[in-house]
Amino acid sequence: MNPKMSAGEAGPSRAKPSWLISQLQHMKRDRQFLLMLLPCIVFYILFRYGPIYGLIIAFKDYSVFEGILGSEWVGLEHFRTFFSSNDFWLLFKNTLLLGLYSLLWGFPFPILFAILLNEVRNKRFKKSVQTFSYLPAFLSIVIICSMVIDFLSPGRGLFNQFLQWIGLEKIYFMIAPEWFRTIYVASDIWASMGYEAIIYLAAIAGINPSLYEAAKVDGAKRWHLMRYITFPSLLPTILVLFILKAGSMFRIGFEKVLLLYNPMTYEVADVFSTYVYRKGLIERDYSFAAAVGIFEALIALIMLVAANLISRRMGGKSLW
Repeated sequence: MNPKMSAGEAGPSRAKPSWLISQLQHMKRDRQFLLMLLPCIVFYILFRYGPIYGLIIAFKDYSVFEGILGSEWVGLEHFRTFFSSNDFWLLFKNTLLLGLYSLLWGFPFPILFAILLNEVRNKRFKKSVQTFSYLPAFLSIVIICSMVIDFLSPGRGLFNQFLQWIGLEKIYFMIAPEWFRTIYVASDIWASMGYEAIIYLAAIAGINPSLYEAAKVDGAKRWHLMRYITFPSLLPTILVLFILKAGSMFRIGFEKVLLLYNPMTYEVADVFSTYVYRKGLIERDYSFAAAVGIFEALIALIMLVAANLISRRMGGKSLW
């Protein structure tokens, strides 16, 4: 027997136990951390991955009495029904426009706010503005929408009182379809701008101060510091958050739209998530609602992959 061959053949067989022993030793060493991680793993298995099993009702004619496994298979019938309905393009257009406007208008505001707030030298004023900007993030979506409706009320709403004060006619904002998208995006910016700016302020705090000092010695003004040091240093953070935002562009939560819209604004406000809510929970057409939900999730996945690819090509940064 060739001694080299025998050693080579025996190598992998000896490597496996050593690898296994090494992993077991690591698990024994990190057992406290693994034990702390266990509740998170159980939560994700039960409430995130477990419900995926129920998506098969999108391919069945689901009956509550026959159960998921007992219901009859119908293939892609629910998807074909949805794609051929008149609602499809209306929902697609509304979801796309609301998501696109939220991304285009809502994404730059926290960046601008964080950069400008970083330039404020009065610490007391800076802290006050920062704290005040956080407050809407601690309110529930129900309170946020109630405040928006109250502010825009044609009776005693602040905006309509201001319009009347400057001599203009009052506007019935909440029943005017042309105002819905503006209200949705503006209220979203107001509610989330301060909270999202925390990430950018943390990234700015991590910039090496010697860069600013060197630029000042070379005669750079504050505008130059923002343009050539602060903003380029924020770019990696901006790209990562942009990928996440773009990926969720089609995943518009139904709560806010549901609280703000009404039959007068359905033509511009109805989106996939509210349609799934109505079909699934109100009309009890569970299989059809599941099919619409799968389509929405698939589009969101495509958007996330595309945004990640574009970010990698343009900025060299990506999530994976």
